[in-house]
Amino acid sequence: MNKNDREYNIQSNDNMRVLQLIDSLRSGGAERMSVTYASALAKRIDASFLCCTRKEGLLKKQLSSDVGYLFLNKKNTLDLQAFIKLRRFVKENKIDLIQAHSSSWFLALLVKLSLPGVKLVWHDHYGRELSSRKPGLLKPASKYFDGIIAVNNDLEEWSKKNLSSKEVRFFKNFLPENFGSGENMKLKGGDSIKIICVANFRPQKDHLNLLKAFELIKKDHPKTTLHLLGKNEQDSYSVKIKKYIHHQDLNQDVFIYGEQENVSSYIDQADLGILSSESEGLPMALLEYGRAGIPVISTDVGQCAEVIGSAGKLVAPQDSEALAQAIREYIENDQVRKSDALSFQQVIKKTYSEEIIIPEVLDFFKH
Repeated sequence: MNKNDREYNIQSNDNMRVLQLIDSLRSGGAERMSVTYASALAKRIDASFLCCTRKEGLLKKQLSSDVGYLFLNKKNTLDLQAFIKLRRFVKENKIDLIQAHSSSWFLALLVKLSLPGVKLVWHDHYGRELSSRKPGLLKPASKYFDGIIAVNNDLEEWSKKNLSSKEVRFFKNFLPENFGSGENMKLKGGDSIKIICVANFRPQKDHLNLLKAFELIKKDHPKTTLHLLGKNEQDSYSVKIKKYIHHQDLNQDVFIYGEQENVSSYIDQADLGILSSESEGLPMALLEYGRAGIPVISTDVGQCAEVIGSAGKLVAPQDSEALAQAIREYIENDQVRKSDALSFQQVIKKTYSEEIIIPEVLDFFKH
C-alpha cells in the first residue's frame, strides 16, 4: 500500500468528495435516492459522484450536470476489471467517502479494503419483511463499515441488533429541489376519477390487493380509473397481474404505463395516490404524492404511518375491503379529501426536503 492510497481525509463539508454507488439506474426507490443524494450533495460539497455498477436506466437523465459519473458494466460479483476501474476512479478523483446503496456494498468493501483511508457508509433500503431477513455476509463485512444509514426505524434497529457497525442512523428519504424532466404524458381515462399507484411490479407491492379493492369501488363509482406506473420485468408476477385484469374485464379501466422518466407529471394529473404494499421501507411514491398535493391512502407497513400521520388514510395490508372503503370515503367526501391533501403536502414540504435532511447526513459523514 503506497502513501497516496492513504491520503483521504474529510476536513469539512466544503472539501468533502462523496461517491454514490448503485447497481442500477432503473426506477426503484434505492436507485432514485442514489441520484437524489448525488445531485443534492453536488450543491453542498467539493465534489459529488455516482457510479452505476451493472445496468443503466432512465434515472441517468435525472442526474445533475455537476455530478461526476461512471458506469462499470459489471458482469458478475467478482468482476476484476470493474473493481480495478472503480478503484482507479476513486483514487483519481480523491474520493473521501463511498455511500453504497443496497447490494452494492460488496464492491464498495473491496475498494475500502484496498484503500483503507476511504470511508464506507452502507445505505440500507430493504423493503421486505424483516422477520425472515438473515445478515449472512453482511455480519462480518459490517465491521468495516464506517456507518450505516437506514431508511426506517425498523431497519435501524435490525442493523444495531444484527450487524457490527458502531454508527447506525435512520435518515428519512427526501425529495430533491428539482423534479424529473422529460416528456409530459397524459393519463388515460378521460374525465374519470383517476387513482394512481407508483410501484414497481414486485410481489411486495401487492397490486392484486389494489385491483380487488378497485373492483369493489367500480360497483359504486363506475367513472373511476386506475393507473399503474412502475418497472415491469415481464416476469411471472406481472403476468399474473395482467391476467387478473383481463379475466376480471378491467382492461378499459386499468392502465399500465411501465417505467417512466417523468413520474411527477403523471402524479400531478391524478386525483388520489395509493400504495397497497405487503411491506415497505420508506417509499418515495408517498413523498411524491404529497409534493403533488393529492390525497394518499397506504397500507400500514414500513415507515408509511410515520410519513402520513393523520394527513391521509392507513389500512391493514392484504385487506382489499378496507382499502376499498378508504378509497370510497375520499371519493364521496370532497372536503375531507382536499383538506387531507393540503395537510399532507405541508408535511412533506416541512419534513422530507433535502434542505432538512442533507445537513444532518453530512454531519453523520464527518463522524
